[in-house]
Amino acid sequence: MIRSGQKDRVISNVRSFADQCSEDDWDGYRAEAVSDTVLLCAEAFIRALPDGLAMPEISAEPDGQISFDWLPTKTKTFTLSVGSSDRLAYAWIDGSNRGHAVDLFEGDQLPPRVLGELQRILS
Repeated sequence: MIRSGQKDRVISNVRSFADQCSEDDWDGYRAEAVSDTVLLCAEAFIRALPDGLAMPEISAEPDGQISFDWLPTKTKTFTLSVGSSDRLAYAWIDGSNRGHAVDLFEGDQLPPRVLGELQRILS
């Protein structure tokens, strides 16, 4: 579960990923660099997560975004991408139920639909 102190550790991991991917072509396949703006948005996202949620896995995407993945079981997943805009793109799989959406993130509170889908997948 994410607790306040664990958020600092997750943010540290995000910074480490961003540092490793801070230059274009970081993957050898022309991936875009993770910018400082993306890093700040990802940190804000982590801070906005309510205490009590499982910690996500973190990765960088070829388009320069940072991805947060929750994989509680083989048939349940939730993936969310943070970029340099105020939009969060996310997708989920819950058995045969699948979906994706984009919601506005204002930096201090998760959009209700994002939080609801994430909590449902983690339950």
